[in-house]
Amino acid sequence: MSACVPVRDMKDTAAFTTLVESERDVTVTKNGYEAMHCISSDQYRLMQEEIAKAKLLSRMMLAEDEISQGDYSDYESFAASIRDKYGL
Repeated sequence: MSACVPVRDMKDTAAFTTLVESERDVTVTKNGYEAMHCISSDQYRLMQEEIAKAKLLSRMMLAEDEISQGDYSDYESFAASIRDKYGL
């Protein structure tokens, strides 16, 4: 459940922290308008993990498309081009 509180409620940091930890999302308003959204550190961590998974999945899908189109090189030719480029 989401909660909506005015910015002045953030002054009592202990109560505000408890509210953020107990609610899924806390909307903080200033002059009646949304100013920010606060989530718990656990919710933030989960959101970051989901973003990382989405990025990884997107890259995997792009790689599969490249492979299906033949737009790739094998390790030996890739390593040789890197050695040539950097003089290794």
